[in-house]
Amino acid sequence: MSLLVAIDQSTSATKAILFDSQATVLDSTSCEHRQHYPQPGWVEHDAEEIWQNLLTCTRELCSRNSDKLAQVRGVVITNQRETFVAFDRATGRPLANAVVWQCRRGDSVCEEFRQAGHEQRVTEKTGLRIDSYFSGAKITWLMRERPDIAEAARQGDACVSTIDAYLVHRLTGGQTYASDPTNASRTLLYDIDKRSWDRELCDLFELPIESLPEVRENTSTFGETDLGGALPARVPICGVMGDSQASLFAQRCFSPGDAKATFGTGTSVLLNIGDLQMPDCGAVAALAWVVNGKPTYAWEGLINYSAATIAWLRDQLGLIESPEQAEQLARMVDSSGGVYLIPAFSGLSAPYWQPDARAAIVGMTAYTGREHLCRAALESIAFQVRDVMEMLAKSGVRPASLCVDGGPTRNQLLMQMVADIAQVELVSASSPHFSALGAAMACMLGLGMVDSMESLRQLPRDATVFKPQMKSDQLSKLVDGWHVAVERVLR
Repeated sequence: MSLLVAIDQSTSATKAILFDSQATVLDSTSCEHRQHYPQPGWVEHDAEEIWQNLLTCTRELCSRNSDKLAQVRGVVITNQRETFVAFDRATGRPLANAVVWQCRRGDSVCEEFRQAGHEQRVTEKTGLRIDSYFSGAKITWLMRERPDIAEAARQGDACVSTIDAYLVHRLTGGQTYASDPTNASRTLLYDIDKRSWDRELCDLFELPIESLPEVRENTSTFGETDLGGALPARVPICGVMGDSQASLFAQRCFSPGDAKATFGTGTSVLLNIGDLQMPDCGAVAALAWVVNGKPTYAWEGLINYSAATIAWLRDQLGLIESPEQAEQLARMVDSSGGVYLIPAFSGLSAPYWQPDARAAIVGMTAYTGREHLCRAALESIAFQVRDVMEMLAKSGVRPASLCVDGGPTRNQLLMQMVADIAQVELVSASSPHFSALGAAMACMLGLGMVDSMESLRQLPRDATVFKPQMKSDQLSKLVDGWHVAVERVLR
């Protein structure tokens, strides 16, 4: 039997998962990393901590499965997408903390470029908006604030990349410095039609194009690794994909019109559109994957805070001890009692695109308890999904069902809320490792373990279906209240 080791480097943790050739999870390990908040609106990760966590996770996984290691045929990588890090080309050591996709330090640069009239040109090339969610403006900020890193990049001594290329570089001992189209297309530096780094964009965002990684197809080989000695021999790295696109792939959303939502720190709603079309509805365009020279494109609705909202209740307010407790408390009441939580902790993305919006809790009374706040937090996730689905519907696209995955899908109350409030049937994957699974499926294709995407479609899968149940008058009242609360935040 052939096995794969998948590395899932997410916003909150690094996981190592062992898959067999039927895409079954045999074992997994996980290591959380710290979130750094140097000042309000800024978010960083220690990329060296992420690397050490990767080694810890993979060593533990391999140690527990030492009798199976000879069957490992490849290593796959899926990762948080827009987060970037500058690191030394010779040693792989980070030159500064990684700047996380949630970070808003690029807002002033974005405003500068918008005022200068660059947005239309940037959108035409990248499919994205000039927004701090994406890497480009924060890279500009780093180049301006750290002239030593900017000079090292000009001299060819510094690499600037998304997390996938950083991990590939370190896993291969510096032999390979390469990214994939799904990650490259999130930087504001990549032309998604020509499928190449764009020198005009690099000049605009003040980054030497030579500091960027080579871009390879998702099913290509990205060098070889033994996972820091955890494996008995070096094997190919194959199947590199940004986490949201990887879950689209894992959901078998191979046809135009197929859609999925991945619930994690934030939520990404991706709609397969086949060939490239620029959206006009507040969504952004992205490469879904490139296989055998053929690109597949997607529209995406981005939500900044999903599971991160629940983590905020736990870590910042101390209202709960675990995400599971949020569900338990929310079930204690039939409604949030008119309370709405608007989780604009780093602005609101689609469909509002208001980076200056700030979070608020609206509608509290002396009767409001933590159970109402927990329910309002869960409902906020569902309302944001509804906003994105309504946004897509304005372009004439409303999927009949939505495939969903990610850790929060284990919260059955949340899933029913999403089905009710977004008025869409949810097909919820049973596995918590869907991003890793998608990258593993791409690896299977790249290494010839399967012969086609149709063969991937036939791999076994389990899912739970949630159908809308809420009465229309109750829904209408809830949605109207949400819109009023959001409007107050936007004002």
